Formats: sequence, structure tokens, C-alpha cells
Amino acid sequence: MPVIGITGGIASGKSSFTGRLSQLLKAEVFDADATARELVQSDSGVRLLLQERFGPSAFSADGGVDRQWLRERVFADESKRRILEEILHPAIRARWTAKAGALRGSSPGRTGKAPEWLLLDIPLLYEVGAEGQCDAVVVVACREATQIERIVARRGLSPEMACKMIASQTSLASKAARADYVVWNDAPEARLDEQAELFARYLIRNALWMNNLPR
Repeated sequence: MPVIGITGGIASGKSSFTGRLSQLLKAEVFDADATARELVQSDSGVRLLLQERFGPSAFSADGGVDRQWLRERVFADESKRRILEEILHPAIRARWTAKAGALRGSSPGRTGKAPEWLLLDIPLLYEVGAEGQCDAVVVVACREATQIERIVARRGLSPEMACKMIASQTSLASKAARADYVVWNDAPEARLDEQAELFARYLIRNALWMNNLPR
């Protein structure tokens, strides 16, 4: 089963692209952001580490993680961001490597039920070295001004916080330079759908040679 890594920057549109591509390919998707949210809410080991490293203020009165409090701390202090990454990244990596390993050995298409592709939606794919587990990597990119506009409009955050979040990640230009394929997402959403459709057709035509895609 071919594994396609999809990454980008915050609000660049990678999750929208992944969702559309997964529909077209009938693919299995691993969503790193969703996994992170699940871990901080329900994984006892992760929650214990958050308590130890950030203190009780990291949790709200109902026992859930106070995401706003945590976000303000980790984007204001790089050392705290690294602590959070040290807590979450190993657990996230264990999840996607297990899924990739299980699905790579499957025989999709024989029953018509198993997915034929695995899409890894991982924002920090290059930062954690996940590209080595992928047959190809797609970077979804856009202008930084577009990222800021989307973060402010969709998440209700300030432009200052948006800039801090963008600055905490490897630049989109750097990621695009390392990618096998780049999707440019500064246009209306319909254009992103068109690119997903074109890429899906390309992947289907070249499925037999996925392990030898140009890099």
C-alpha cells in the first residue's frame, strides 16, 4: 500500500486537500492534529506528563486541557513548545508508524473493502523525520499573508498570535523545496479541489510504480 505524506503550514489548506484526496482515492487517513487532541484529552500517560511539566493550570475545571492557556505558553516560549513536542511527538509517531506498518502488508483491492492508500496528514512531517516512511510527500503551500488571514478569520486569534504560530514551524518555502509535489493554495477552494482531482488521477495511473516515484 503506497503511503503519501501531506504537510504544509498552519492554515495552508493541507487538511482540506487531504480530505478531498482521501475521498477520491478511498484512502485511509492518519490525522496528526486529531491524534494530538485525542492524546491530551484521553491518554493517561500524556496527561500525566502535561501535569508534571506544565502544572495544574494546563487543565480546565472540567478536567479537559485548557488549549488557550497552553497555546499562549508554548508560542510565547520556545522551550515550552519543545517540551510539549517531546511529550506528544513520540506518542503520535507510534500511532502512525503502527498504522503504516499494518496497512503496508495488507492486500487491498482483493475484497474491495480495504483502503488502497494511506495518507499521512502531519503538519511537522519533516521536523519529525516522517518523510522516510512515505513513498511521496506533498506540501500544500500559500502566501504567509493568506495564512494570517485564515487564522484570524477561522480561529478568532489575533494577527500577533497567528504570526507566532507560523514562525514556530519550518517555513513553507523550505518544505516546498524538499517536497516531491507542491500544491499551491492561494485561490478559492474550488481550485484546491481541482488539484486534488488531478493528483488523484496521477496517483491511480502510477500506482504500480509508487515505490519508485521521482524524488
